[in-house]
Amino acid sequence: MHVIRPPNHGRRRGQRLHQRRQSPPGSHRPQHGHLLRPRQLPVCAVANLGLIPYQQAWDLQRRIQQEVAGGERPDTLLLLEHPHVYTLGRRGRDSDILVDEARLAELGAEVHHIDRGGEVTYHGPGQVVGYPIINLRRHGGGPLKYVRTLERTLIATLSEFGVKVESEDRPTGVWVGERKIASIGVKVNRGVTTHGFALNVDPDLTYFDHIIACGMPDVATTSMSRELGHHVSVDDAIAAFMPHFGRMFGFELSQVEPTSVQSTLIDTPLPE
Repeated sequence: MHVIRPPNHGRRRGQRLHQRRQSPPGSHRPQHGHLLRPRQLPVCAVANLGLIPYQQAWDLQRRIQQEVAGGERPDTLLLLEHPHVYTLGRRGRDSDILVDEARLAELGAEVHHIDRGGEVTYHGPGQVVGYPIINLRRHGGGPLKYVRTLERTLIATLSEFGVKVESEDRPTGVWVGERKIASIGVKVNRGVTTHGFALNVDPDLTYFDHIIACGMPDVATTSMSRELGHHVSVDDAIAAFMPHFGRMFGFELSQVEPTSVQSTLIDTPLPE
């Protein structure tokens, strides 16, 4: 198990302990080993699942959400890619997909109606898709704070690569000028989040031409590779994202084997 701690976790080298006050005669003096223990950060398990079908990931989220809500599993972050798929949130309409079933088959793209907020978006190879399954009641803050923290995490990740982004006066998501580079759509049930974000690292952006993305007819999309003028890998983007996620949310990240979460598909009934 590989543990990733946020930057500056615990006492820094050279940091001095608070000077102990003189205790009155006969008073109890605490043992040295009990002085100023660093605050224990909550653990978030992280599984990099690679390329998996959308339905499998959706079923997995719902089962893990059930376990996190019941206190049977720690908060969990799933990082992955999907084969070509269009997902319609609760406000999405079939008319937001601009091609017929025959063309969808040619594109090799599935369509799923799902229970997150928002309209229609695209997922495919070359994106980092993240599904944080977090108990907000333990973590603190509501859905709006959670979404804004996701945005800040993505902005910090992009800034590390030199991609300049804007967040003020923009719809939810992350933008480079007028071009959208990351989408966010979530659901909170029993205080636990599902769904999450999709960061365009180096996907085939032409797939966005076949939808009214996020319900905005004239929205343009972009990617890290397009903005930087050279290829960026999904693995590099994930490696940059994880420490920022831990820092922004105050987690100690514990990388786990994909099989440790995928076994949930077998062991736990799908919630109704």
